[in-house]
Amino acid sequence: RRAVRTGTGVVPIRKAGKLPRERVSVDYALEYGTASLELHTDSIRPGQRVLLVDDVLATGGTLGAAVTLLEQLGGVVTAVSVVIELGALGGRQRVAPHPVHSLWMT
Repeated sequence: RRAVRTGTGVVPIRKAGKLPRERVSVDYALEYGTASLELHTDSIRPGQRVLLVDDVLATGGTLGAAVTLLEQLGGVVTAVSVVIELGALGGRQRVAPHPVHSLWMT
C-alpha cells in the first residue's frame, strides 16, 4: 500500500520458474552449487533508480545477482537495504560500490 501511496513500485525478483511473464535471468554461485534469479523484462525502465531490499545479507551472492539483473535492464541501484547483515561473511563486498544499510548486523 505504501508503494502505491508514494508513487513507487515493488518489483519481485524470484527464483527461476516463479514469474509468469517474459523475464531475464542470471545464474549465481552458492556454497553448494548454483541457483538462478529472474526479473520481468518490463519491470525496470532504463535509468530508473532502484532501492534493493532483502531480508538477509550473508555472502552477497543473491544480492549481487539481483544487482546484475537490475543493471542488465538499465536500472540504477542507489542502495541495498537489509534487515540482518551477517558481517563476518563479507557480503557487503559483493554488492560494492552500492551502499548497504542494515537494521541489525552480527
